[in-house]
Amino acid sequence: MKRFFILLLILLLAGAWLGQLMVQDPGYVLLAYKETTIETSLWVLLLMAIIAFAVLHTLINLIARARTPARRMRSWRGQRNQRIAQNKTLKGLMALSEGNWWKAQRYLTRAAERSEQPLINYLAAAKAAHEQGDASAADNLLQKAREATPKAEVAIGIVQAQIQLARGQNEPALATLLHLKQLAPKHSYVLKLLKETYLRLNDWPGLNQLLPEIKRHQALPTEQIRKLENLAAQNLLKQSLSNQPAEADSKTRLQAVAHTWQSLPPDCTHDQQLIEQYSALMIEAGSSDEAEKMLREQIRRNWDEKLVALYGRIITSTPHKQLETAKGWLKKHEESPALELTLGRLSMQNQHWGAAIKHFERSIELQPGADAYAELGRLLNHLGERERAAAVATRGFELVNGSLPSLPLPAAKSEPLHNSSD
Repeated sequence: MKRFFILLLILLLAGAWLGQLMVQDPGYVLLAYKETTIETSLWVLLLMAIIAFAVLHTLINLIARARTPARRMRSWRGQRNQRIAQNKTLKGLMALSEGNWWKAQRYLTRAAERSEQPLINYLAAAKAAHEQGDASAADNLLQKAREATPKAEVAIGIVQAQIQLARGQNEPALATLLHLKQLAPKHSYVLKLLKETYLRLNDWPGLNQLLPEIKRHQALPTEQIRKLENLAAQNLLKQSLSNQPAEADSKTRLQAVAHTWQSLPPDCTHDQQLIEQYSALMIEAGSSDEAEKMLREQIRRNWDEKLVALYGRIITSTPHKQLETAKGWLKKHEESPALELTLGRLSMQNQHWGAAIKHFERSIELQPGADAYAELGRLLNHLGERERAAAVATRGFELVNGSLPSLPLPAAKSEPLHNSSD
């Protein structure tokens, strides 16, 4: 209330002051345009300007208010469409999670037509169409997704690749994923899908080239990457010989195997199983001497009982040098059953029968093994020591198959058996 009286007082004082000014000097204004002139006082002109401003302001407000209902109507319609789209999207996603593909496709497609951001709707609807086996509808929905959101090529491409893989269209899926890899080279899920595609296509060179990128971007656990590296390496080594023409000579075949071995990841070249496979392929390629050299170097770098046992299986052009090499290992590995087995086999290659028997027996003493029993039994049998060979064979059989239960057996007879009725 105080403020009102103060404001009223100020207005009265201002009015009195202006009235005094108007009485003292009304002013004079002349407006002329061509032959028309207007004469008035300054205060009348100011009053007319104020009235004109008020009228113009009122007209503008009236026009603005006349257009407001149309804007409100458009806004209401937009909000209503969004509510409908959200409701249908929710129902469609629920139907999708429940496996109701037809219902999901219908709701999601209808929602996409009203939604301002229809990408998710089209992608989910495409999956629903695929689950129904409607390839044409799925492809059409993916195309609509591209038209609606051109910048979402990676997301759309991933869904397309998933659908192609599910259909068994491995080659088209590979083309799609390679394109996506160019767009998003660090995308871990694209790399995973590429890995799966290479496995389905048995494309081992492609997988071998992809694995370093998977490792660099940590798209898969380390142990899984290691298994994939070994799997790719095994198949690449197999293909290195199988892809060679039948008329290829041993040198060409060996070069093919060696080139593949050198292209493998460093971890693979230290894997015992792969080294065994590489050695076997070198022997198959007609390069036993090269296989012996490679194995000798591997054993020198890293002692491995299985590789030592494999060394004794290689038949080279210089078996006496092999035997001397293996004997040199005894200085540091005199308690190695694998080395004793290898020494026995190399002694046989050099026809040192007595030494071979001692090495086989020493191997069995250190660690009974089926190979040592078999080699010893075979050698004794060929030397004419039948009973001793039979005893060794029995112990070897029990080692492999377990001890047999004590059961009654017929007495050994030299004459033919008689019928029970005799």
